[in-house]
Amino acid sequence: MEKIIKINETNINEKIDFLAKEIKNGKVVIMPTSTIYGICGNALNENTVKRIYEIKRRAFSKPLIVLVNSRKMLDKITYGLNFTEEKLANKFWPGALTMILKKKETIPDIVTSNKDSVGIRIDSNRIVNNIIEKSNVPIVAPSANISDKENITSISDLDKEIIDLVDYIIDGGNLQNTEESTIVKVEGNQLNILREGKIKKEDIYDCL
Repeated sequence: MEKIIKINETNINEKIDFLAKEIKNGKVVIMPTSTIYGICGNALNENTVKRIYEIKRRAFSKPLIVLVNSRKMLDKITYGLNFTEEKLANKFWPGALTMILKKKETIPDIVTSNKDSVGIRIDSNRIVNNIIEKSNVPIVAPSANISDKENITSISDLDKEIIDLVDYIIDGGNLQNTEESTIVKVEGNQLNILREGKIKKEDIYDCL
C-alpha cells in the first residue's frame, strides 16, 4: 500500500479495512479529524503511544486525547458520564468537544501522563469513525505537527520529519477549521473549560 492514501467512494471500504487492521496492529497514521490533522494510533498499545510522543517531540508530561466512536467503547475505557456530561455529549458529540473523564486501567498510563483521568471525544469525521469502528480500538490523535509548531490543515504543510516517521498518511484535502477541540472537565456541579477551541464557551453554557 502506498504511504499517502486518498479515500473516495469507490475505494472507501477497502482502504478503511486496511487502515483499521494497521491501526490495531500498532501502525501510526496521519488522518483528518473534524478539527485538524492528527497523528493517530491504537490508544491501548503503549509502544505505539510512545512512538507518537517521540514523532511529535512531545513531552511525556502532556497527556493525549483519545477518540472513540460510540458510548459502548467509551464505557470500556472510562466510568461513564454524569448528568452534566451526558447533556454535553448529547449536544456536542460527535464533534469538537473533549471531556476529561475518570479512566479505567485499560488505558495505559502513558496516554494520560500517569493521571487517573483521560480526555475523550467522539469525532464527527466519517473516516476516523469508520477506522475506529473497524479496528475496535480507541485511538490517540494529537495534532500532526512537531510540538509548538502550527496546526496542520493540509498534508502539504506536514513537516518532512513527520512524513518520514509515520506509516501512512490519509489525504483528506484542505480542512476548513484550524481550531482544536474545546476541553472541559466537570467536577461535582462545577464545569471548568480547560481550553476553548472550536466550540465556544457561550455555546457550552447555553447547553446547560
